[in-house]
Amino acid sequence: MSGAGGSEGSLHSRHSAIARPGQEAVAVKGWLRAHKWLLLRRVSQVSILALFLAGPWLGVWIVKGNLSSSLTLDVLPLTDPYLLLQSLAAGHPPFREALWGAGIVAACYLVVGGRVYCSWVCPMNIVTDGAAWLRRRLGLKGGKAPSAHTRYWLLAFTVAAAALTGSLAWEWVNPVSMLQRALIFGFGLSWGIVLAVFLYDLLIASRGWCGHVCPMGAFYGLLGMRSLLRVSAARRDACNDCMDCFAVCPEPQVIRPALKGAGQAHPVILDRHCTNCGRCIDVCSQDVFRLTTRIDRSES
Repeated sequence: MSGAGGSEGSLHSRHSAIARPGQEAVAVKGWLRAHKWLLLRRVSQVSILALFLAGPWLGVWIVKGNLSSSLTLDVLPLTDPYLLLQSLAAGHPPFREALWGAGIVAACYLVVGGRVYCSWVCPMNIVTDGAAWLRRRLGLKGGKAPSAHTRYWLLAFTVAAAALTGSLAWEWVNPVSMLQRALIFGFGLSWGIVLAVFLYDLLIASRGWCGHVCPMGAFYGLLGMRSLLRVSAARRDACNDCMDCFAVCPEPQVIRPALKGAGQAHPVILDRHCTNCGRCIDVCSQDVFRLTTRIDRSES
């Protein structure tokens, strides 16, 4: 009986660790350091969204437009390069400001990493992170995620749809645009699309939307393939195999080559799908990971 009880206790402990990754990091580093990058991301996402909502809600027009195309302080144009690609495919000649705006955004993500958009800017990241958190807490397993190549097929489809229809077809269902519209105009179809993404990640495929479906993530991954800013498993010799980094990473397949030396000798995560979210840094009690550059191959 005592053996069975011990086994059950071990299983309970293992489930608890999986449901709450980062507990050891909190004990070792303190709550704030164990959530530093997560908190910074939330501040970034909420602040950017607040700038867009300040106009419609409060009449303070610091930023006009949306995350696809905007004008800050009536001076700085910013344009989503993915939107520009669709516009060109649809046969709509862009304004000069749109070209400048797309150039500025593309240059930024070429340096810091295209998928930084996904983890530091996109408000849907809060929704999908929420689904992942609840999925872990409920202990939901399994599900059926599509191939990771699905996002690239959808990326090609959205561009083709723009060319065939002569319109920005993707923007009619883009969850990022839908979330902003929902917050401005209230209940409607927009909230339905946002809820569908949440339920898809919660009940069907863990990290399914960002990791397998979203064409915007696919585009920004391609844009930042050679970006300078990277995460490194610089202290990988200190890894205690707790698996917390894999549990919280939205693209866990990017970790193993750098952490375990699978197919590469250096500890830098070079996979274009890494979002530079920093959660692996947060939850690691051994401080294995750090934010650095792609040219820093040192281990310490």
